[in-house]
Amino acid sequence: MAEDTRPDKRTGFSPLTEHNTNGIARTSALAPSKTGASKKLVIKNFKDRPRLAENYTEDTWLKLRDAVGAIQNSTSIKYNLEELYQAVENLCSYKVSPTLYKQLRQVCEDHVQAQIHQFREESLDNLSFLKRMNRCWQDHCRQTIMIRSIFLFLDRTYVLQNSLLPSIWDTGLELFRIHIVSDGAVQKRTVDGILEQIELERNGETIDRSLLRSLLGMLSDLQVYKDSFEERFLVETNRLYAAEGQRLMQERDVPEYLHHVARRLEEENDRIVNYLDLSTQRTLINCVEKQLLGEHMTAVLQKGLSTLLDENRVTELTLLYHLFSKVKGGLSTLLQFWRDYIKSFGGEIVCTPEKDKDMVQDLLDFKDKMDNVAQSCFTRNEGFINAMKEAFETFINKRPNKPAELIAKYVDSKLRAGNKEATEEELERILDKIMIIFRFIHGKDVFEAFYKKDLAKRLLVGKSASVDAEKSMLSKLKHECGAAFTSKLEGMFKDMELSKDIMIQFKQYMQNQSEPSNIELTVNILTMGYWPSYTPMEVHLPPEMVKLQEVFKLFYLGKHSGRKLQWQPTLGHAVLKAEFKEGKKELQVSLFQTLVLLMFNEGEDFSVEEIRAATGIEEGELKRTLQSLACGKARVLNKNPRGKDVEDGDRFNFNNDFKHKLFRIKINQIQMKETVEEQVSTTERVFQDRQYQIDAAVVRIMKMRKTLSHNLLVSELYNQLKFPVKPGDLKKRIESLIDRDYMERDKETPNQYHYVA
Repeated sequence: MAEDTRPDKRTGFSPLTEHNTNGIARTSALAPSKTGASKKLVIKNFKDRPRLAENYTEDTWLKLRDAVGAIQNSTSIKYNLEELYQAVENLCSYKVSPTLYKQLRQVCEDHVQAQIHQFREESLDNLSFLKRMNRCWQDHCRQTIMIRSIFLFLDRTYVLQNSLLPSIWDTGLELFRIHIVSDGAVQKRTVDGILEQIELERNGETIDRSLLRSLLGMLSDLQVYKDSFEERFLVETNRLYAAEGQRLMQERDVPEYLHHVARRLEEENDRIVNYLDLSTQRTLINCVEKQLLGEHMTAVLQKGLSTLLDENRVTELTLLYHLFSKVKGGLSTLLQFWRDYIKSFGGEIVCTPEKDKDMVQDLLDFKDKMDNVAQSCFTRNEGFINAMKEAFETFINKRPNKPAELIAKYVDSKLRAGNKEATEEELERILDKIMIIFRFIHGKDVFEAFYKKDLAKRLLVGKSASVDAEKSMLSKLKHECGAAFTSKLEGMFKDMELSKDIMIQFKQYMQNQSEPSNIELTVNILTMGYWPSYTPMEVHLPPEMVKLQEVFKLFYLGKHSGRKLQWQPTLGHAVLKAEFKEGKKELQVSLFQTLVLLMFNEGEDFSVEEIRAATGIEEGELKRTLQSLACGKARVLNKNPRGKDVEDGDRFNFNNDFKHKLFRIKINQIQMKETVEEQVSTTERVFQDRQYQIDAAVVRIMKMRKTLSHNLLVSELYNQLKFPVKPGDLKKRIESLIDRDYMERDKETPNQYHYVA
């Protein structure tokens, strides 16, 4: 032991015995020193191990027990804590640790056992019981911490070295669990009280969350949280939300119900953050989702999806998707209902003839709306986008041909010169949207037929809004359907450009004529195969016009021998100079209007029959022409008797009092709405073309394969044909080809065909 020359040197702890500081004898030896020599510290070994004083262990334990008792009873401790700590260290140094540990455990156990009585009172209500339990637990934790601080040396040496022994803190928890919380009645009342408080909070009342946090923390620390509380809690939660889901599905509409579910989930997550154990989170949230959503998925969608989509409730649809994505099978169920809704709503647009006028615009608006829902609400989920495309393709082809026809007419309305609704950029966007709808159509040849007819009108009458827009649409169609689809349409544009060049040459030709005409003639040369077929109509032209036609014919055939020209008066138009009382005007009119007006140079008053005989115009066309001249906005003829419609007995005379603020006036022909016959003839032409295509495909396949069964031939045809066709129609075409000796049936197997070379 180190020797110290200062006789009054003492330890830092006050003595627990009256003889010495720590029961160890102190010897002092001074080393001999010379005057002026420095002092030396000499270290020597003990000759014998120091012994504890008699009764030291018992006396020390009594004092330690008193200190523990004071802590447990919340009274003041007589001794200094450092002194108590040193005492424990001294006892541990002399192998008294096992006894000390047992004695400490026994004292703690006796105290905890004594606490159980305060929980036997029946008069306590649940909340008071919980508060008492919490107070007892908090006191126990505080006491255990203080006791451990005194017995820290024991905890860090003896207990640490014996792995089977619980630490002082764990011992405290174990004793509290065994003697307090594991008591059946106490545990039941504690859990009942906690569940009651949670139910009150779920019903909207305010509770003491810190109390629940402390008690549930206690159950978790004591490792009884799952068995004693969580199982019952989840059963109660299941029962509550099962009943609530059933009730609210009856009482509330879907948007309100969805917001309620979202609020409930938020509340339960908040409970986990504030007082429930984190391990409960998944099972609790799954339970709420299952009872409020999983059990009612079909009911929610049947009751409210169509309303949400009809009213474009973006917020609620986003919430619906978010909630359903949490539930097993939720998104697949939502996807099915979403697909069915699109088919149903779209089918109504397409299959209701009364809505044909607005069909295409309704389809575009519906597509925009569904795109927005898929993008904004369904997080661009690829499954939903593909389902939407599939649904559009299904419903748009429910009614064959009509959507294709109406889309062609819609494009015509947008590309016509009179359309001032859109700028070039907006027009381009509209065309892009139309192409998306166009992609869904199976019978694209029907669209081509009607589009070609309308394009011809726009080009010939000069009503096209923009050549750039026309060519942009053509390029989109070419990209979508291939060059073969647009070859005739491109040919129409080529004809118009060639016609311009021919007219420049014709004007030069006319200038070199000895008798120049006072009529300026412009002719468009149309290649028969590119343009729609027009029914020829013979009319009686004035001699000047007939002469000019012959001049042009001579000029053209001189350059292109072997060609045949057929004039189409139905497509002609002219500018007439007219004199009224007000002064001179120019009238922009159709060829039929021109023929009628020129008659009034020869006379003042004519009947319908006289005009028909003189002009040769077909009756229906003539009546529409007279109606446009005498009953429209610009009335250059007077009709007698007055009226909106032209009858056989009506007479007409020139309106010399006609007035108009413009010098050049365009008198529109009364547009006869496309008759059913015209529509039928266009559709029939498409079907005729389809028959030719089927015949060609059959011959092509048979020529290559030589011999083929009926089923394989039909399968091959479906792969090659780009339009919808019924098996019965294919069978008819095959029979027709057999009759015409392109192929023959096998004599032994009627279902087998052979190609006839």
